[in-house]
Amino acid sequence: MAALRVFGFSLLVTALALVAGYAHGGLNALFLLVALAVLEVSLSFDNAIINAAILRRLSRFWRQMFLTIGILIAVFGMRLAFPLLLVWATAGVDPVRAFDLALNPPPHGALEFPDGSPSYEKLLVSAHPQIAAFGGIFLLMLFLDFLVQDRDIKWLKWIEIPFARIGRLGQVSVAVAVVALVLVGTTLTHSGQERATVLTAGLLGLVTYLVVNGLSRAFRPPDLEAAAGGTVVAAGKAGLTLFIYLEVLDAAFSFDGVTGAFAITSDPIVIALGLGVVGSMFVRSITIYLVEQEALDRYVYLEHGAHWAIGALAVIMLLSIDPHLEIPEALTASVGVVFIGAALTWSVLRNRRIAKTA
Repeated sequence: MAALRVFGFSLLVTALALVAGYAHGGLNALFLLVALAVLEVSLSFDNAIINAAILRRLSRFWRQMFLTIGILIAVFGMRLAFPLLLVWATAGVDPVRAFDLALNPPPHGALEFPDGSPSYEKLLVSAHPQIAAFGGIFLLMLFLDFLVQDRDIKWLKWIEIPFARIGRLGQVSVAVAVVALVLVGTTLTHSGQERATVLTAGLLGLVTYLVVNGLSRAFRPPDLEAAAGGTVVAAGKAGLTLFIYLEVLDAAFSFDGVTGAFAITSDPIVIALGLGVVGSMFVRSITIYLVEQEALDRYVYLEHGAHWAIGALAVIMLLSIDPHLEIPEALTASVGVVFIGAALTWSVLRNRRIAKTA
């Protein structure tokens, strides 16, 4: 019953999205919509776990904002408006013209029109290095900050314990991220202009993470982290900053999904329905379910597995800057499942050992 209550609205929205997709493009659009929804959920399960770790610290008001305003931002902001704005910023094509290009692609799936002008898909794909650098560095910082933090419960102790000791030096994650960005920018780019673009985008990702993470720490109640079971919740300014932090995280996680969607279709309506409406709704429902079932307290390694999956995703995004390194979508989608599945298994075994001891 709890699962039906949490996922009921998502199922209703999915049914409406399927009807809208069929009305938009028939059976072909319906099939593509389902494929995109599956892609989004498989790529974002680690996102749901990280969201749950933050959401359980928010007040009821900000949780509701995450499910209402947050979903609007996810659907219309990141899955529809963001690609159009990106084409505008990188190619100088205004959003209205970009939307028209997206709705009217070249015949036979070509990347250029007969007159030689680029298609919407080609314009967006050409912006992939900037997207990958920004999102990859942002997610790498999230992983590194988790890795160097000294925690009472550790999963992969042979790695986490040494990094926790190194983390006492301070700003280790920033130093590692900058070194990674320099290596990527100098070895995976093929022109001076592309190198400058990648380095700039990566630095913007780093600065964005530091600003948002700094604000969330500045307004966080002092007893929030110490509260057992998350009994102290963030409201007011603290809730607002954590809500913004959640939305920026969702944006960073959506980069790979948005760009990967073009391997399936370039139709912005189908992408918005598949990734945004169906996929994002289910990711949010999974997040709420994890919070209400207190899954992160019962399966203590889940958060660890999610962060390791994020670290792997960040590396994949940074490597994808080089167009000659073709990384299969199946690998990107499965890496999170592998880490989270392993973390869940370890958590279950840990619980059984504790039960036997008791």
